[in-house]
Amino acid sequence: MMSTLDPSTPAPAQPGRRARNRVVPTQLRWHGRLAAWVMYRVIRGLAGTARLRFEAPPGVRDLILERPVIFSIWHNRLVFALPAYDRIVRRVRPDRRMAAIVSASKDGALVARVLELFRAEPVRGSSSRRGPQALRELVSQAERGLDLAITPDGPRGPCYRVQDGVIAMAQLTGMPIIPTSYAIHPKRRLRSWDRFQIPLPFARWHLQLEEPLQVPREAGEGEREALRAELERRMQRITRD
Repeated sequence: MMSTLDPSTPAPAQPGRRARNRVVPTQLRWHGRLAAWVMYRVIRGLAGTARLRFEAPPGVRDLILERPVIFSIWHNRLVFALPAYDRIVRRVRPDRRMAAIVSASKDGALVARVLELFRAEPVRGSSSRRGPQALRELVSQAERGLDLAITPDGPRGPCYRVQDGVIAMAQLTGMPIIPTSYAIHPKRRLRSWDRFQIPLPFARWHLQLEEPLQVPREAGEGEREALRAELERRMQRITRD
């Protein structure tokens, strides 16, 4: 996720064209499209067999059904992020859409296609590639009324450490941040920097939201840092490995 905010950056490059002299891969060959479809069906199947318990403070679900928000969820819990959105938002508001940052790498094209199958809008970029353009595209999606999903500790960590990109986005858009996490058992964990979690069939799925966090547009550096630390505390409160 981006960690800088530069309103003076030029308009975002068109998909598939050069950004910072590098091409963002957008097209998948047939085997890539097949792999994305298989991933989509597997995630759907795992979520369909999971036994969900949902928990949120009073009024939080009403808030997210009334207006667009920023969902802040740890990188290692991405597998069930979109099924969670379907359960808590789209089941009541099928008209709602979500946008999310996806890596501008070749592998990111596969993930972007999975997001599209979930009827989400992928925005290609990271802090090291197309960061400013991706930030502007996210703001554009927010202005269209889409919810945003941001992994505050991604894409490289440290794990469970909130970076400042999500705070910058909330300040720029005026959207509240909803701290989001879940516990899932049984599961497998990868040997990645975040120990990425893969739910197993018929898992127990405890999805939790915390109190929203609002970032004032006039917030200075000190207030933004205090809000970043508070978001980290709220997310860690609902994180059980």
